[in-house]
Amino acid sequence: MIVVAVISLGVIGAIGAILLYVASKKFEVYEDPRIGQVQAVLPGANCGGCGYPGCAGFAGACVKADSLEGMLCPVGGQPVMSKVATILGKEVASAEPKVAVVRCNGVCEARPKVNHYDGVKSCAIASTLYGGETGCSFGCLGLGDCEAACAFDAIHVDPVTGIARVDEEKCTSCGACVKACPKGIIELRKKGPKGRRIYVSCVNKDKGAVARKACSNACIGCGKCAKECQFGAITVENNVAYIDYTKCRMCRKCVAVCPTGAIHEVNFPPRKEAAPVDATPKVAAAETPKTTEKTN
Repeated sequence: MIVVAVISLGVIGAIGAILLYVASKKFEVYEDPRIGQVQAVLPGANCGGCGYPGCAGFAGACVKADSLEGMLCPVGGQPVMSKVATILGKEVASAEPKVAVVRCNGVCEARPKVNHYDGVKSCAIASTLYGGETGCSFGCLGLGDCEAACAFDAIHVDPVTGIARVDEEKCTSCGACVKACPKGIIELRKKGPKGRRIYVSCVNKDKGAVARKACSNACIGCGKCAKECQFGAITVENNVAYIDYTKCRMCRKCVAVCPTGAIHEVNFPPRKEAAPVDATPKVAAAETPKTTEKTN
């Protein structure tokens, strides 16, 4: 009886193995081996900054795409995309590096508190309850949702100013902080040559007098910067100015005319101070009087 049972189990096992083999072949899903090769050169951050669900999704999209135009791994940047292009035998367009920018200039001195928030330390939760601890309902809440979302330790809330600040050396422009900010004040902008860039550090859409009352550093939508710009890079909409970095030539004239200091210039050399003008009137040298000799 024991022998019969063993033989029966063996036959059942063999039949099951055959059925599984047939099923695996029938329902086999082919995966292009290049997907694994591309994924191997990606940084593995799985941050979603590329617009796909993780590095595996991005690798699959690269393989299936007819070209790599518009495809970018923000963490790996151009070096990684060059490797991907080599694997796939495709050309990759050069992409200018970007960096996250916090568009809020409402430091504590400029934007005093009018109440105290004692709830859960979350910007997302606080923003659903009310406008914030200051009179400006557009500015940084300073509760650190962006800090928690960043996988690269590139953004932190400054304990002195209460505003999030980006470490551009660590920032990979993955966009996680942009998605985490409920106020929409974080933006990915072109890093610029030598890290130089100019942007309006304010998103307050209130009218000038109201915005200025809530924050002395706010953009008041006066339009002086737009009038000064010769390249059409600045527009004023909903009472706040915005600089299009694709048109900006970084002449910095807009910075000089902004009455509230809402326009920031980053990584530029110090401006040369104008030589003091001597207001003392210059006295012309006295002319030597001419004399005529009398002849006897």
